[in-house]
Amino acid sequence: MRKGLAMYHQFKFPLVFASWLSPWLAFALLVAAPATQAAEPALQRIRMATVTTTDLGAFERDYSRWLGYQVRERGRVSQALARSWGAPAMQGRNYVLLSSKAAPDVFVRAVQTKRTPAGYAPLMTHGWNAIEIIVDDPDATYAKLRESPFRVIGEPAPLGGYPSIRAFQVVGPSGEVLYLTAETGDRSKSILPLPGGDVGRIFIMVLAGPDIDALLDFYSTKFDMARGTARKRTVGVIKRAQSLGDDETPLATMRLAQHGNLLEFDGYSAKATTRPVERGELPPGIASTSFAVKNLDVLGVEFVAPPAKLDGLAYGDRRVASVRGPAGELIELIEEN
Repeated sequence: MRKGLAMYHQFKFPLVFASWLSPWLAFALLVAAPATQAAEPALQRIRMATVTTTDLGAFERDYSRWLGYQVRERGRVSQALARSWGAPAMQGRNYVLLSSKAAPDVFVRAVQTKRTPAGYAPLMTHGWNAIEIIVDDPDATYAKLRESPFRVIGEPAPLGGYPSIRAFQVVGPSGEVLYLTAETGDRSKSILPLPGGDVGRIFIMVLAGPDIDALLDFYSTKFDMARGTARKRTVGVIKRAQSLGDDETPLATMRLAQHGNLLEFDGYSAKATTRPVERGELPPGIASTSFAVKNLDVLGVEFVAPPAKLDGLAYGDRRVASVRGPAGELIELIEEN
């Protein structure tokens, strides 16, 4: 335990996690943070989560009304962007960029799709499975969202031993899972970013696959992220979604270069499947995660298409390229000098 405490002081992470109905932040950070890291991670910060939706108007209304997110841009997917994703059928599709007042350049992007493929269900397929967002008051946000189209799958609960950190979980209007988390104690000493309002920015993206070691190996070797060791735990949210018994789910996290930006990795059971994707389309649910990087040229990864400068608010004429990860996840990389 003393060694574990030393790890967290080095990373400026307090040892605050013992148990929680949602595993994403709690257990994985407790057990998986490495003591040393030789190089800065190539992934600097989370820039955007992209969600596909069959009703773009409803998505915009729900995020604006219930989460207080503001529309930053509306547009159509360009040929260059669709090519970058390896999803040519997305060309011409409408999209909307939304973000919080506190972090206007960290987006949730909704992109129109024709239909949700049969076989997709939240927390049941490999790929990006949850967006974790910082909030100011989880109980007030929970009370508000109970009356909304967002479906609660986990009620507000404190992290065991540290009741100042509370969170709850919902499924959004397009099958995307959100975790809404708050530091209700001394925020100056917390690993969580400041919300800056009722609902703030994304600070964790959750990725799941059938082989957690393959995920950890890929992100540690390709993006210079410090590799933690996965530990097993029974996870209520996954247990309920996948109708499991008392099986344990392996969990781990890796930190990005900038404070308050992390990735969580979950090893899913055999009941989970490869995410169904229509030919030429983006995946259903959370389709991709976008990260800022300093230089695409130094990354030892295979791009879906050659890097290209893309316009629009999310890109600002910067070079962008996408990568496919080991769980089939789409990783979008944006040069940010």
